[in-house]
Amino acid sequence: MKKDIFVPVLSLLIICIVSSALLGGVNMLTSDRIAQLAEQKVIEAQNELLPAQSYENADIEGNAYVTAVDADGNVIGYIFTTSANGYGGAIKLMTGVDTNGQITGISILEINETPGLGMKAKNDSFLQQFTGISGMAEYTKGAVADENTVQAITSATITTKAVTAAVNKALSLYDSVKEANANG
Repeated sequence: MKKDIFVPVLSLLIICIVSSALLGGVNMLTSDRIAQLAEQKVIEAQNELLPAQSYENADIEGNAYVTAVDADGNVIGYIFTTSANGYGGAIKLMTGVDTNGQITGISILEINETPGLGMKAKNDSFLQQFTGISGMAEYTKGAVADENTVQAITSATITTKAVTAAVNKALSLYDSVKEANANG
């Protein structure tokens, strides 16, 4: 009886060890490439949100952000990376804000929402609604009332709420940066 259990248990143990070793090896081989692709995605998003001559990393209240600088050395805006919890987990995005406090665009870096519903947050038709907002953003399921309101994604209100919250975090950070710069 013990012999009948020993062979399958040993087989499963060997399979687990070999599988773990293979997964670890694949992770070692691909981790550098994955990091390079993530960095490239961030650079592309920065260039899309606020095309600039250079980008300077900074920090305020424990939050990293990027200052976009033109060829003459003038600050043209800021890019904030924020996140909020959606239906499928954290939604991480970058928000470009010009020096007047107006959103120049948003770019989603990480999202894992329901396919066909929450993933519609990646669509340009949704993302472009945030461009031009200059105060705290709101969302509605009905008709859009003003320039600071976006139309919620149908059947994905939690996703819409998360994206809006992440954008509002960026706008709040912009206010902090503006205040810090005014105080010297």
